[in-house]
Amino acid sequence: MSNLPPPSYAGFSSYSEWNPFVRTQTIVDASRTPSTDQTPSEGKFLLMEVHIPPTMDDSGKPTIAHEIITHVDPATHRLAWQNTLPSWFIRAERWQALSTTDDGKTRYETREVFGGIGSYLIKWFLSMNLQKSFEAMAEALKMRAEHDSEQ
Repeated sequence: MSNLPPPSYAGFSSYSEWNPFVRTQTIVDASRTPSTDQTPSEGKFLLMEVHIPPTMDDSGKPTIAHEIITHVDPATHRLAWQNTLPSWFIRAERWQALSTTDDGKTRYETREVFGGIGSYLIKWFLSMNLQKSFEAMAEALKMRAEHDSEQ
């Protein structure tokens, strides 16, 4: 929780400055060529470089994920995407949202739901480090927002 109001969507281009989980997140076309317009909208693709476990050290090889944006609502600060892998193997959908609590604080929520036979591999081999990655991103987002508000 943060004492700050929900910001508008942060630019993906700044992720490498503060995000230990999602090191880069770029809007691309279906062939993975970066788009000149980096505004999230439904139907656009995301190319993500993620660190599991989370780290700001870019010397290791990141995991690359190609996703499609499924939901964008700037008014309620919600964004969702899903993977582009064959759904019989793995389905993954992630939601992120910012909201204001009754006491005026900002709540960041993220959820990722997995399905398909590949989801068992994630559960057995990645679940602990994936949870650490989500928590590290949330903490880094809080620190970034609080730092920006002091400027």
